[in-house]
Amino acid sequence: MSSFVSSPPSEKMPKTTAPPGSVEDDQSQTQTPLPPPPGYGVTGVLRRWRHEDMLKRGSLGLRALGFLFSLLAFIIMASNKHGRGRNFDEYEEYRYALAIAILSTLYTGLQSWRQIHELSTGRRIISGLNLALIDFFGDQIIAYLLISAASSAVPMTNRIREGADNIFTDASAACISMEFFAFFILSLSAMLSGYNLVKQTYI
Repeated sequence: MSSFVSSPPSEKMPKTTAPPGSVEDDQSQTQTPLPPPPGYGVTGVLRRWRHEDMLKRGSLGLRALGFLFSLLAFIIMASNKHGRGRNFDEYEEYRYALAIAILSTLYTGLQSWRQIHELSTGRRIISGLNLALIDFFGDQIIAYLLISAASSAVPMTNRIREGADNIFTDASAACISMEFFAFFILSLSAMLSGYNLVKQTYI
């Protein structure tokens, strides 16, 4: 009688799973694309355009105000003539204040016209970096001249007022005030011009 030796049933070998973090596990997962960095894409471009447009309009508004105050200072001082001893051209400080008011009126008027032309046509008269340099140094120089002219005319106005306070001294004080206002406006414009210059340098 033949005996059959029964072999033990073969056990199924467990499947090995890849440890977490392995290459196979990473490949099995779907990779989500990273979001674009800020400043890129349609949203970033539109945001930059709005930002640049606000800066241009803000600079134009400041220069328009500077033109208004400079023009008022020029008109007030040029018409400040009230007989002998009460004419602005008899005082060096007032002649200097008038000259700077004329220079500031010309500068801010030309700059305002240029910016209006660029906003309406979309074309630049001067290239970007050269324009940023002209704006930055022009605003600073005119602002310095305005504060210099106004400061030099203040002592003379105070001395004349000690003798007689009349329409001549009132007009002189009004011209000085307009030049102070124009100085503050162009100082703010110089800050914007400095920002534009730094931005143009790193482009």
